[in-house]
Amino acid sequence: MNFEKLVSYPLLEALKKRRSRRFGLGMKMERGPLAYRSHHPPFPLTEEEEATLAFAACGITGYALADLPFAEGEGGTIMAGLLGRTVASGDAIQTVALVVTNDEATYLIRRPQDFSQAELPELIRLAEKGEFTELYRRSRVKLKDGRSAPPLAPMFNINVNQWSLYAPGTTYFLPINELTFMYINGLLEVFNKTTGAFILDERASFRPAGIGRFARSKGGHLDDDPKGGRIVTVQRLELMVSEVVTIEQGMMLQNLGLMAQAMGLGGFPNFAEHDHGWFQVLGFRMGEMPASRYLGANRLVGSMMRLLGRDMPVPYPLGLELNGAVLMKPHCPPYYPSMEAAVRAVVEMKFGLDGVFRGRIHNSAWSSPSAVSREIPEISEAAIEATIAYCSYLYDRYGRFPAYMPPFRTVTGFQVCHLDLEFYGRFYRTEALSETQHEHIADWHRR
Repeated sequence: MNFEKLVSYPLLEALKKRRSRRFGLGMKMERGPLAYRSHHPPFPLTEEEEATLAFAACGITGYALADLPFAEGEGGTIMAGLLGRTVASGDAIQTVALVVTNDEATYLIRRPQDFSQAELPELIRLAEKGEFTELYRRSRVKLKDGRSAPPLAPMFNINVNQWSLYAPGTTYFLPINELTFMYINGLLEVFNKTTGAFILDERASFRPAGIGRFARSKGGHLDDDPKGGRIVTVQRLELMVSEVVTIEQGMMLQNLGLMAQAMGLGGFPNFAEHDHGWFQVLGFRMGEMPASRYLGANRLVGSMMRLLGRDMPVPYPLGLELNGAVLMKPHCPPYYPSMEAAVRAVVEMKFGLDGVFRGRIHNSAWSSPSAVSREIPEISEAAIEATIAYCSYLYDRYGRFPAYMPPFRTVTGFQVCHLDLEFYGRFYRTEALSETQHEHIADWHRR
């Protein structure tokens, strides 16, 4: 690896030269005007190359600044973490995890919250020193031997990617969204007395979503006046949560594209959205419910589906476990006995004795963390109780949380390979490949 060359590569150059480049060593495209068969065997990425890419996607880099107003009612306590990665994350929650899979093995890259507080300073030091391979080794957990991948057939994938996806020698990077922590944390903010939002369930004739007794018209603190502009539906709220988390995933993919360009590797983002395909092959603990409940159908529609034999069981991911250890869990059953317990766990994670704003605040960017901690107010019991009522209503009515989607989602993956320069030399103008692609083998492999 030519580390000096990598660290000096201009950001503006990476932005201008970044392209999706798919044709790697050992690949073949059977038909069409670009039909070609590589004259070389597959050439897998090295551990060092994968480590550098994984760092770009989600490497721990230091402490979030949290330069926000923390006075009562001003919103600073929506923060739920104080660690930063190479990509931004709403409320510093770092909701998106990363899976790396190649011909040899499949790994989960742990998020900041998956480490002990004692481990974090050393991880930050490794990042500062550019020791990405050691950081990669300390961050990854081996899920299984060999490559994990869902079927290539639609609708697991789309036709245009079938010729190259999961080809020998490639490494696949898959971000996985976890939605429940962001969801609950956001609810604790929108249900406080300052915001006082009110949520209606559009699949239940727009009745209050379990929070009727908190309405201002009933003597509560939530603004249920349609003229107040603070009424939203369950679907709209869950779409907001999903979009905020998915943006984080998009930043991971952009960083992978920029780093692949800087290193001289091929890479491209591709379709990976399937409710259960990836989770089954990765070994997630799976649940199952009838399609009618999964879709939130009313009783009449559900009865018709059953009569027509269309109320098929739908699998969905619950959590990721390995040898008795829980690697990824949502804040909902079965990992908590109830939604109340899940909500209380989020509050404890923020304001408990070892919470982000209490015992853990010393791992932060503030020069006087104890002084800051003393001035940060806790979440009101009214906001907590409304959040519990809403979350319990959704779980009891729809059998899961969130209501419209599983707690985990995949959207887009990113595949990386060593490019076959002869393919591009045959079919493309010279500017299709930049200097880094032409010099990658010499810079990284001394060949």
